[in-house]
Amino acid sequence: MTKPMNGAESLVRTLVAGDVTVAFTNPGTSEMHFVAALDRVDGMRCVLCLHETVTTGAADGYYRMTGKPASTLLHLGPGLGNALANLHNLKRARSGVVNIVGEHATYHREFDAPLTSDIEGIAGTMSHWVKTSTSAKEVAADGAEAIRVAMDPPGKIATLILPADTAWTDGTGPAAIAAPAVPAKVAEDAVEAAARAIEAGGRPLIVMGTRAVREAPMLHAAKIVAKTGAQIRAEGSNGRIERGVGRMALERVPYPVDVALAATKGVTHLILVGAKAPVAFFAYPGKPSILYPPEAEVVTLAHFHEDAEDALARLAERLGADKAVPVLNQPKRPDLPKGALTQDSVAAVIGHLLPENAIVTDESVTTGRNFFKDTHGAAPHDWLSLTGGAIGEGLPLAVGAAVACPDRKVVALQADGSGMYSLQALWTMAREKLDVTVCIWANRAYAILKGELANVGAENPGRKAHDMLSLGDPDLDWVKLAAGMGVEGTRVETAEAFADAFAAANRRKGPFLIEVLL
Repeated sequence: MTKPMNGAESLVRTLVAGDVTVAFTNPGTSEMHFVAALDRVDGMRCVLCLHETVTTGAADGYYRMTGKPASTLLHLGPGLGNALANLHNLKRARSGVVNIVGEHATYHREFDAPLTSDIEGIAGTMSHWVKTSTSAKEVAADGAEAIRVAMDPPGKIATLILPADTAWTDGTGPAAIAAPAVPAKVAEDAVEAAARAIEAGGRPLIVMGTRAVREAPMLHAAKIVAKTGAQIRAEGSNGRIERGVGRMALERVPYPVDVALAATKGVTHLILVGAKAPVAFFAYPGKPSILYPPEAEVVTLAHFHEDAEDALARLAERLGADKAVPVLNQPKRPDLPKGALTQDSVAAVIGHLLPENAIVTDESVTTGRNFFKDTHGAAPHDWLSLTGGAIGEGLPLAVGAAVACPDRKVVALQADGSGMYSLQALWTMAREKLDVTVCIWANRAYAILKGELANVGAENPGRKAHDMLSLGDPDLDWVKLAAGMGVEGTRVETAEAFADAFAAANRRKGPFLIEVLL
């Protein structure tokens, strides 16, 4: 007689049937039956992460590159709590994920064991959908609903809480999966409003984000710019921009308030395509919160969940721009620099040597603000930014991108301070033999905060303030840290040495770390 399938296996088979075939995991005791089910069921790749913040950051990178959700496996409320920072970034990237969070058995919760917590309350802070399965007979159907939610355009966070006894009790087998939703077409009124804003005779600015910053939508946008002279920018932080030769040279809304205000000075119409109207990252004394003229008319062509490519194609046709000749990037790489390592020389090395079809994960924070200017003419590549501002996603993002695209080189541009938040991602790169070149910008400081100290008007900061923003005494040794995680590395102190190390790392397969002393 065939043994009935338990709830855990019913759920795993539902996930695989729904094309959720990668799980970034950090399990504990309450998830052991789910772990056993993952072992029994073919079709699910399990990637162990040594801290929960790596699981959600990796799931974000995976979704950005595949357009489909991965699963996470987290241990009770504290495990979910550890994952929240990068779940915040994932949400801001408009990515999707199916979180599976273990819970005490239903009959055990009343005893208030040490790990008991309000998991639904924790999950609700970052999730679009939260459900606690109440019996093994519901688990598979709940999993199918979680997949449907996670796939809802542009991507949603679905968190399914799995009490231990619903995993080990007899279940139903896999549940049917609903067909995923497709992005909605924008209304004709939205196209007409955007066209009139561009034709109004002022200074229109198109702001692009979400799926609008992929190659096909940007081609339509480039035609509109060629025909009308409208300005165009990407959001300050983007989940994934397709860049390089043959694509549009799209700059971002600058981070510094004064620079952003100068870039948008005189704008009369703001046209949003899968983007939000730009605002300052923080409030600063005496400076505005919005980064465009307050009198500018804001027009939304396409919301996040809508079909940006179709909307831009229709707008181009309405403006008579569909036959315009767009200005696209031509091959142009900066010369290899010599001498000291600076932000400019680092950018030139990357621009000259970036591999074709690379995936760049960028948590450079201060060092990389001007990298775009030197990489417009590089070989075609994808650029993944830190979207939510919660530092510590760069290395996990590289893990997820490398799992998603094993045939492509991933280049992780990583600040040293934020890299320490998720150092454990290096171990996962080593274990999974992921093809990642990690560049650590070792300025040995929270450099962005040194600038912010002045920006907010803090007067006469002393020793204690500066010590809180320094990573020295002792200096971090990233080569040794990487070696301890199983990743080979080297340290460079000149532009020539960085170019040699970067070129060599990109020729080899597997993870390699370069500590760049700035």
